[in-house]
Amino acid sequence: MLNLESFTFNPFQENTYLIYNAQKHCWIIDPGMSNNEETAHFLAFIDNNGLKPQAIINTHTHLDHIFGVAALQEKYNIPFGIHKDDQPVLNGAAGSAMLFGFSFNNPPKPDFFIEENKPYALGDEELEILLVPGHSPGSISFYYPEGKWVVSGDALFNGSIGRTDLPGGNYEQLINSIRTQLFTLPEDTVVHSGHGPATTIGNEKQYNPFLNA
Repeated sequence: MLNLESFTFNPFQENTYLIYNAQKHCWIIDPGMSNNEETAHFLAFIDNNGLKPQAIINTHTHLDHIFGVAALQEKYNIPFGIHKDDQPVLNGAAGSAMLFGFSFNNPPKPDFFIEENKPYALGDEELEILLVPGHSPGSISFYYPEGKWVVSGDALFNGSIGRTDLPGGNYEQLINSIRTQLFTLPEDTVVHSGHGPATTIGNEKQYNPFLNA
């Protein structure tokens, strides 16, 4: 079984995730550490638990989800993967940083591209890759059927959905992504979002005001 740990970082209150197996190999999803204190806290958890980072895999590449990529690559020399359709968003990270008052002159470059509908293996365990564009063109979610959970990125939140007013966003596309990719998962699937508390597919089907009409 894969284990999942969550952390909340940076002024945007972004959720960063660690996924690890019995052999202590781990993936890091959406590292959002934006200062030395947050980075030290995250690295301490990895070191204290004897984890062995294998890769950084991102649901998308908005600024708040990539703050910590460089620090992790420097520390562990691990590759960084995104969906190819999110490359334009990553390319615009420096400009986005300026809008929010951050300095981010050298956005990370992807070492590989993650493909939808192609399982991604950590040892004997696999994540399913769901393409959920709308919040950004290359947004993806990581689904683990055995654990009954999905890391949805900023597609679906507890009681809300991702914003679509940023470059590359599309409201109709996002709604369609949620309905065809996420809402087809079992209703007891726990949704771990890019911001805010966890929820379930069933709860969002019933109560999410953007989707239950």
